Amino acid sequence: MNMKQFPVIDPIATGKNIIRLRAERGMSVRDLQAYFGFEEPQAIYKWQQGKSLPSVDNLYALGALFEVPMEDILVSRTSQLNLIICEQQAVACCSPLFMGELLRLSRIRQRAKIASTIFAKAMRSLAPCGARVACLNVLTAQRPAISR
Repeated sequence: MNMKQFPVIDPIATGKNIIRLRAERGMSVRDLQAYFGFEEPQAIYKWQQGKSLPSVDNLYALGALFEVPMEDILVSRTSQLNLIICEQQAVACCSPLFMGELLRLSRIRQRAKIASTIFAKAMRSLAPCGARVACLNVLTAQRPAISR
């Protein structure tokens, strides 16, 4: 039986990640302090130094503030090791990089389906029957072909 390794959060790497995310958005520790309504900034400094981790509620709020999922804030101790092992195995299906790209492409495809559905509904409601066919012919002729 192939057992998965128990995930453990790396508080120091997570703290560095919080610093990076904060800096990328041009925010200061005082900005975070005000956002959370903390009287003092010590909690935020502790998160950044890896001395403690944000509570689940605060982690959720950080994700909303930084506009990233909570998983993108936390750093696992095994994430670096797992990445190296998977890449060395040279099996594309286990690569976190490949899986991330696959997920991204899946989301793009889903958005394209939604946009296509909205477009079709709009065409049905806006164009009279005869004009709709002509409009669709013009628009589909201008779209680049998508290979599957």
